[in-house]
Amino acid sequence: MRTWAMSEVARDPLYRRHRYPAEIIAHAVWLYFRFPLSLRMVEDMLASRGIIVTHQTIRSWAEKFGRHFAREIKRRSAGCLGDKWHLDECVVAINSKKQWLWRAVDQDGFVLEVLVQSRRNAKAAKRLMRKLLKAQGRTPRVMITDKLRSYDAARRDLMPGVEHRSHKGLNNRAENSHQPTRRRERTMKRFKSARQLQRFVSIHDPMPTCSTFPAIRCHRLNIKTCVTPPCKSGAKSRVSPQPDSRPRQLSLHQSADNFTVPLILLRPRRTTSDQRT
Repeated sequence: MRTWAMSEVARDPLYRRHRYPAEIIAHAVWLYFRFPLSLRMVEDMLASRGIIVTHQTIRSWAEKFGRHFAREIKRRSAGCLGDKWHLDECVVAINSKKQWLWRAVDQDGFVLEVLVQSRRNAKAAKRLMRKLLKAQGRTPRVMITDKLRSYDAARRDLMPGVEHRSHKGLNNRAENSHQPTRRRERTMKRFKSARQLQRFVSIHDPMPTCSTFPAIRCHRLNIKTCVTPPCKSGAKSRVSPQPDSRPRQLSLHQSADNFTVPLILLRPRRTTSDQRT
């Protein structure tokens, strides 16, 4: 376990002009996307630990910081995931219209790419494979799909030397990867548009990668957990006194005890000056 001081995280301009510490923001966003929780459930979980924040604030945090966290996870995991790709698609009904959710996972179940499209043909499969090759920077050793012929047509054009196994029984890994999205669809009472679905799954799918990476790859991605230090007993609080029956709100100089969030969500970004040096 590695302790990441709040003073180091506070220098990140991503959290500038936010009243709550970076640990609390990252923890709330991670809870919302990692587990099938609603915004009000996350609000209640934070309130039980003495953090008063509304569900509208959690929604704005999820929209702003979720995209950044997902980009960082994909950037750090590029080229370090498995070499066996499982591809599959599922239908999602949005406003009485069919949208196809294309997803690619590796042999360990980690999502490589997800794409929402209105078609289920070779052109759509080729678009998914192009995004995969661009993101991973290499071709797979084996590609496993169901018996949809669009995959083989796209593979012949983009990856002719890759072995292709087309069998429904071998693709259970990709079939099971749709279940978390189905659970969130029921929790959110269906998605409102294809753009909302694409925006949500682009953040939701990489989040489990933070805390469940195989131990053999943790040192390569440098993904660890972070436990924030408890607030010192002698530190002064800027929070006005409240009755004992209500939980106290954390100030900028306070942090909840034993907050555990993935370290990758708190690490400051590299600025232009850092890249030059």
